[in-house]
Amino acid sequence: MNIISVINYKGGVGKTTVTANLAGELAYRGYKVLLLDMDAQASLTFSLMSPDFWDKTIKESHTIKSWFDCISQSEKVMPLSELVYRPEKVNEYLTKDLKSDGCIDLISSHLGLINVDLELATLLGGANLKQSKINYLKVHGKLKGELKKIAKSNDYDIVLIDCPPNFNIVTKNAIIASDQILIPAKPDYLSTLGIDYLQRSVKELINEYNDYAKLDSDCDIIDPNFLGVVFTMIQIRNQEPIRAQKQFISQTKRNKFGISVFHEYFRENKTIFADAPQEGIPVVLNGYSNGTHSDIVTEISDFVDEFIDYAGV
Repeated sequence: MNIISVINYKGGVGKTTVTANLAGELAYRGYKVLLLDMDAQASLTFSLMSPDFWDKTIKESHTIKSWFDCISQSEKVMPLSELVYRPEKVNEYLTKDLKSDGCIDLISSHLGLINVDLELATLLGGANLKQSKINYLKVHGKLKGELKKIAKSNDYDIVLIDCPPNFNIVTKNAIIASDQILIPAKPDYLSTLGIDYLQRSVKELINEYNDYAKLDSDCDIIDPNFLGVVFTMIQIRNQEPIRAQKQFISQTKRNKFGISVFHEYFRENKTIFADAPQEGIPVVLNGYSNGTHSDIVTEISDFVDEFIDYAGV
């Protein structure tokens, strides 16, 4: 089971769009996908279920916030598997309309997740330095341990974690639990600027966690690697990205980060990408008669080909 975090320090770069459509195409191809929404905005959650349904059925006790609340309140933590929900609309569409053996399961987010970090931070102290480091491992490595249990008890092929645009304790849990990291980015100054900062932050986190892990024989060394950068919101002119965007794509490809850049990209189309969450079906799973819309589906499918090759899933 591959665990992949989808993250960029910059918000509004199409991170959730990439995650939802990647999951949709993988499920169409027969993969069993678990989505974990760790972003307090809950955009991925509301792309697969209605806010009303979430409010009545999921909100109180079946979100990732509920799980983190147990940790911060020093209560017994429920298995993550108890939080898994299978969104009906997209899975029925996959099974009945597309005749797929794949599925998409979801662990939902909660708007209150933004406050969890402060609560978790209170657990990081200790009577001495050694105890502080052990507490650090317990708090930051909790998700890793729980996803290991899911891997043993379920037959998911891949877990995709939609991370918030920051590097707090919740995000660090996701990175530590991950095998690989995918970076969606708009081809502009601010979105590409954050790639270097993200890479350095991840490297520091890995070094710190692995150093502390020497104190606990039950802690595994971590080594998540960067799958690459996938560009989003591409504006097409004459069958290629506009000049201003090509500049940043080229700069990122020439960078010294050591991070690959996917050849395929997500082009901008506010109509179909904005409407898809309301329908609960990712764009890539729809058949469009419009030529431009059909091209977008083909491009996403081609990106997933690349992704499968890069990720080895």
